[in-house]
Amino acid sequence: MKLYRCQKCGQMLYFENTQCERCGSRLGYIPQIGVLNALAPDGDVWRPLGQPSEAATFEAVRFCDNMQHGVCNWVIPAGSADQLCLACRHNQTIPPLDNPDNVRAWGRLEGAKHRLIYSLLRLDLPMQTRMEDAEHGLAFDFLADPPPVEQGPRVMTGHDNGLITIALAEADDAERESRRVSMGEPYRTLLGHFRHEVGHHYWDLLVRDENRLDEFRSLFGDERQDYGEALQRHYAEGPPAGWQGSFVSSYAAAHPWEDFAETWAHYLHMVDTLEMAQSFGLRVDPVVADDPGLTAEVVADPYRAARVEDLVTPWLPLCFAMNSLGRTMGQGDLYPFVLSPPVIEKLGFVHRVVHAPRGQVAETASAAPA
Repeated sequence: MKLYRCQKCGQMLYFENTQCERCGSRLGYIPQIGVLNALAPDGDVWRPLGQPSEAATFEAVRFCDNMQHGVCNWVIPAGSADQLCLACRHNQTIPPLDNPDNVRAWGRLEGAKHRLIYSLLRLDLPMQTRMEDAEHGLAFDFLADPPPVEQGPRVMTGHDNGLITIALAEADDAERESRRVSMGEPYRTLLGHFRHEVGHHYWDLLVRDENRLDEFRSLFGDERQDYGEALQRHYAEGPPAGWQGSFVSSYAAAHPWEDFAETWAHYLHMVDTLEMAQSFGLRVDPVVADDPGLTAEVVADPYRAARVEDLVTPWLPLCFAMNSLGRTMGQGDLYPFVLSPPVIEKLGFVHRVVHAPRGQVAETASAAPA
């Protein structure tokens, strides 16, 4: 994620802004070129101001239909037949909008989901919808728990063959924090949920379907072990002793699929946070230590890093600084995790998978199990 600049007055803008606070210009995000743009009204459409040359096809735009609910600031080319933007078109189910609480909760989910889609677009990952691929397309169900009088089961956040379900209750900060504490988790956010669950989707597309299973199993373990039994064991017994030396989180130790999804989520944490650090021009150089390992400056685009080491090297000192700043405000660590060498090796696998040419099956990998 990065900062933006109002094309009319030069004011600094953030990704979610809908109006420039200095000049009042309406703002819309153009996902095809990755720009938050100031807009001028022109009848039923809007004209981007100061558009770059690559935006020639965006001489006129209109807002995503979900703008009317206050949950989206993305735009669509005016001549497109689409009614929803590149992020909202993946929605399969949204909560009933006759309840204002549902709309507010949905807005929080969309804020996290739009940040996820931003990253997927930046990484040029395959993003077919359910309309484009009925069996494997990426889709989202945002579901509310049944009313207490119905006594039905609570909605569980999870993934099923490209369909990601997010419990609407997770948008409530108090409820999410209660679940985090009860499950002994150091970190639980809406964005973290999205990044984790989409990791399962891309395991299917980029590991299983492109036959990278041999390398995956050498690092993460054999995913053919019974998944249900593995989760039951995890919740009954907890992670194995010494899990910190091999896994990025205790939940990653539950099963190789969860290990990959957790590692994938942390990869997205890294590239997106490093991009924002670069956007702010942040440099870490502790005045009390002369240690190159504690110095960091993000000088290249993290989303286009050549090696995972180019991400890890600035990430570690940046985390030291972020966590220290958080503690001065009486908060917990912003990034309460440790990247051991085996975890960094797994992050390297994710990096290679993300940046590998699409459709090229790994030569040394075995076929996916039936």
